Amino acid sequence: MTEETRKRKAEHIQISLNRNVQARNVTTGLEDVHFVHKALPEVDKTKIDLSTIVFNQRFAAPLIVGAITGGAREAVRINATIAEAVEKMGLGMGVRSQRAAIEDKRLEGTFSITRKKAPTAFLIANVGGVQLVNGYGLKEIKKAVEMIHANAVAIHLNSLQEACQPEGQTNFRGVLERIGSIARQLNVPVIAKETGAGIAAEEAEKLENAGAKGIDISGVGGTSFAAVEYYRSKKVHNSQRRLGDVFWDWGIPTGASIVEVSQSVNIPVIASGGIRNGVDIGKALALGASLSSLSQPILQAASKGLKETVEALSLLIEELRNVMFLVGAESIQGLRRTPIVITGKTAEWLKLRGFDIESHARKGRK
Repeated sequence: MTEETRKRKAEHIQISLNRNVQARNVTTGLEDVHFVHKALPEVDKTKIDLSTIVFNQRFAAPLIVGAITGGAREAVRINATIAEAVEKMGLGMGVRSQRAAIEDKRLEGTFSITRKKAPTAFLIANVGGVQLVNGYGLKEIKKAVEMIHANAVAIHLNSLQEACQPEGQTNFRGVLERIGSIARQLNVPVIAKETGAGIAAEEAEKLENAGAKGIDISGVGGTSFAAVEYYRSKKVHNSQRRLGDVFWDWGIPTGASIVEVSQSVNIPVIASGGIRNGVDIGKALALGASLSSLSQPILQAASKGLKETVEALSLLIEELRNVMFLVGAESIQGLRRTPIVITGKTAEWLKLRGFDIESHARKGRK
């Protein structure tokens, strides 16, 4: 099983780097979110403060690099590069599922390199929710946390990927109860994390009630793991290939998911899923997210080197600073108070689901 898992992780890296596995016929919905430009910003762009405190950790900017890789020897260089970059820039990062290393100690270095390169950065361990239903417990979660001396642990919810994966595990019965049990016993925050299909308000409320201290919505619009599994299975498993194709764009668009979750819970929301620039980050924060996260663009940069990774992250931060300048926000708290107008399909979705979008447009008006 361990060798099979290691091989699968290596295939995920190569497919993500070399194939187009982005959403095809759906978008994040963030194109329906519009800032109200401020012709009189009354701020000094050079003095804008992008720092924020989330999970009792100070971030120089509200940005983390999402779970990208680990569990394969090919991952060491990529994780080391990203870790060095986030340490230098005061950001954070997550690692991919640590299952392979939990089951094979020889692979621990593909993950532990992150803490060696990032001694003070916010690091997020990662274990699959389906593993909690199929034998994993507190012992394995603690091992994942200790492996990278993590500040938090993400329990990822990847039912879409498992359903489309040739080797997929599809028994999720009891997963919420298991997440709650882990959250009650663990001494670091548990973050419930989707993997590209979004989280709805109903599930967010259940996760908060179970003890999750954060939710990473990971909506539709970015990397599709149904697509990744399509490319893995197309040479051998015809039925699995069809599943990957048919469900390529399945899920809740990122913009809608951010609003659904942020208006339903009182814990930090991490916005991910097709976040590609500083404007996207700004919109996510204005919609209610506490942090933003992206993976694919940083994977591409990290495969080239540290310089390219730092440049990619720096550009995102400068773009976000520009957004804040153009809406007159001197801080992240000020950005959250800026008005935004939600139109199009995202507005239709949210209205039909009973969420308030008018108040977003009227922020700051008497």
